[in-house]
Amino acid sequence: MSGWTGRKLVLVVVDSLRTDMLERCVAGGLAPVFGALAERGDLVRDCVSTFPSVTPVATSEMTTGARPDLHAISGVNWFHRVERRYVEYGSSFEATRTLGLIRTLYDIVYDMNMSHLSPEVTTVFERLGDAGVRTACTPFLIFRGRRRHELGLEGLLRRVALAASFRHAVWGPDELFYGELYASRRVPCKPTLARPGTRDPYSACVGRELAREGLYDFLLFSLPDNDHHSHRYGPEETADSIVRADACLGELIDAAGGMDRFCEEHAVIVCADHAQTNVGEELRIIDAFAERWRVLRPSTERYGEADVAVSPSARAAAIYVLADGVRGRRVHDGARQLLASLDGVDLSAWLADAEGNPLLRSDTRPATEAAEAVVERGGRQLRFRPGAGTADRRGARWDLDGDLGVLDGRLEGNATFVSDRYPDALARLWAALMAPNAGDVLVSLADGYECVDWGGASHVGGGSHGSLTAEDSLGPLLAVGLDGFDGRARAQWSIGDVAGLVDQHFSTGTEEAQDVRALARAG
Repeated sequence: MSGWTGRKLVLVVVDSLRTDMLERCVAGGLAPVFGALAERGDLVRDCVSTFPSVTPVATSEMTTGARPDLHAISGVNWFHRVERRYVEYGSSFEATRTLGLIRTLYDIVYDMNMSHLSPEVTTVFERLGDAGVRTACTPFLIFRGRRRHELGLEGLLRRVALAASFRHAVWGPDELFYGELYASRRVPCKPTLARPGTRDPYSACVGRELAREGLYDFLLFSLPDNDHHSHRYGPEETADSIVRADACLGELIDAAGGMDRFCEEHAVIVCADHAQTNVGEELRIIDAFAERWRVLRPSTERYGEADVAVSPSARAAAIYVLADGVRGRRVHDGARQLLASLDGVDLSAWLADAEGNPLLRSDTRPATEAAEAVVERGGRQLRFRPGAGTADRRGARWDLDGDLGVLDGRLEGNATFVSDRYPDALARLWAALMAPNAGDVLVSLADGYECVDWGGASHVGGGSHGSLTAEDSLGPLLAVGLDGFDGRARAQWSIGDVAGLVDQHFSTGTEEAQDVRALARAG
């Protein structure tokens, strides 16, 4: 039994939801459920994502309140320096097959939560569980909680899991539903985790059962199909998937007694993990590096012979310098020069020491000794680090040196750094560069470009995301029934604030959670 007696809270995450598309569907009467919630709530139109603005990194930030430098998830593909291998979270089916279906299954389902997500941070499921609040989750990448769940096999993934001898239990919320693999109780819902574009109805079915039985105080209600639809058809052609998401949320609300009763008994947060933009050109970044250096291939065990590892993350990428010493520095210099020459690269960023020399992660010096971050675009550079100087829109302060135009930046009132093109750019880049699994050089792509992944696939002709730009990064944040919420209270809201809103609603505020949120706010 729960000790919570206040309003329940439902966090609705619509993957890749763009604010303009949400508003268009509401205005046209296509999304009556979202419209009814918007009438009762407070909408922030420009809630900024993480960097790279891809789902594994964003959902980690959303559920912990911490940025990548703390939660340690660095991309949809990244290089594991300790295990000397690529980690792949499902860029495409082709990439999954190239990296190994069984290995990718372990990485996505088990390792992401139980190993890769830092034990130094806690999720909202863990914090609420510690406070005695009943938690629940429909399929969502980050679900780590306090209750153990045994594997339960059914559906399309059964043969794969059996072939992989995948029998691991996981720790999650009180009620965990993860398609064919984990279900905390029997429900009359057909799991479809392995079939993109069919997952929203599964969430709706599970949500109905949870609401009818009164099994949660906090529910993370995930609606991921909009992402698949946007990747395939483009973000401006997502009305159909938004209509479906609206209907699926409506099923949950109807099961809870209808809109009026639901809003009496629940607070609601609706948000996106990131947005999407149209892509029409491929950047074959792996091939570009392979023309000059020995690139570590997923299938090779000859780690010591490789110069670099290349990790595409949709409209972003990370370059890992594997050589050390003088050779490593030459590779780092050459990598930056190559990136500056490639069509499709918008900007690159790396860490440098006090003398301005690029830092190598292969060196013995930890990244925390970095004197500054360097971001380069069009041959110009801006250097920055946390300090006591210029404030950003979220209140963090930075020491800046160089050309603010690299980030299309300006000083408002001669005091606050603002970039409309790259929102919250300084904090997002710093956290990405300082992450324990970050590459030596990080890349954000130009408009219209997407990296070809390790399977040779891209979403060219549709939509994608991952870059530092506003088009990839800004989504809606709608709060309904949250006591004290005021969208104007912050000049810039972030998806990292969502965990804090959940904590505040349930007043869990443990010392650990406060420390994590304070660090996240500081960038």
